[in-house]
Amino acid sequence: MFQKKILTMGVEREPECLRIYGIGCRHNESKYSTDQLPLLQPLWNLALENQYYTQSPLFPIVIGVGSFFLFTLPFTFIDFYGKDWAWVKKYRIHPETTVTWPMVRHAAGLTLWNQVLYILPVSIAQCTWTSDTELPFLAPSLWDFLWHQFACLAIYDFFIFVWHIIHHRSRFLYRHFHSVHHRPSVVNCWVSQYVHPWELFCVGIFGTTPPWIVGAHPMTIWGFMIFSAFLGVETHSGYDFPIMLHRWFPFFGGTVKHEMHHQRPLVNFQPYFTWFDRLFGTECPGMQAGAFKPKTLLEWERKEQ
Repeated sequence: MFQKKILTMGVEREPECLRIYGIGCRHNESKYSTDQLPLLQPLWNLALENQYYTQSPLFPIVIGVGSFFLFTLPFTFIDFYGKDWAWVKKYRIHPETTVTWPMVRHAAGLTLWNQVLYILPVSIAQCTWTSDTELPFLAPSLWDFLWHQFACLAIYDFFIFVWHIIHHRSRFLYRHFHSVHHRPSVVNCWVSQYVHPWELFCVGIFGTTPPWIVGAHPMTIWGFMIFSAFLGVETHSGYDFPIMLHRWFPFFGGTVKHEMHHQRPLVNFQPYFTWFDRLFGTECPGMQAGAFKPKTLLEWERKEQ
């Protein structure tokens, strides 16, 4: 695609990406040795080859929204068709609860309503008034990709922590805005986007700001959007599977901590990590699979009595 010439009014021109950066994409690889090209370059080349789509201001929005709906599918399948499977019940935090079709329909309905009524107009406006994204030739290094992912997630987590604690401590803000998110009686993956439009707007701002702060590569930004969508679904899934991140990283709250937040709304304000909750005394140990209360949770409940 990039080695082809475009013929316009009898004059040969290089494709748009070549004129923007003054270099070819596949062609320019010859200027670098294999050791000089980042490890992620083959994956990034796919974005360059499809720049008609990936340069569009709509592309990050499509990635974020599409990732959310994609990640809800396996958990929704398990909720509906695996609810009687022994191994599913074993890892459900509250095995006595059941996710029903009316619950999912209501949550999905509000999610789609928010997307159509608020996200779609913003997307159209952004596509109209925002220029295409300039895509650099080189992919980010693996180190930059990973640490920027972590940095973006940590900044986003801090923003949500501050917003979250304010909207719980203020009776007015909780009643009129954040209480919408706490209405579902059974937490499930669709509750991740079951929010008031004001909360949707704030979360959108908090999600787009961290990559700008750290100066992230477009590929890193897309990866962050996909990963944060996955974490939002996972932390609301209601399951404590062995493969989940909180089982592997002690500083990660995950499903068990956020599930406890929905039971006790004045604890565990961080959506992902635990350090600020620990620092400000709002951390509560989570209930584990099968409604098991670990020793740390029993001690916490004794202190709170």
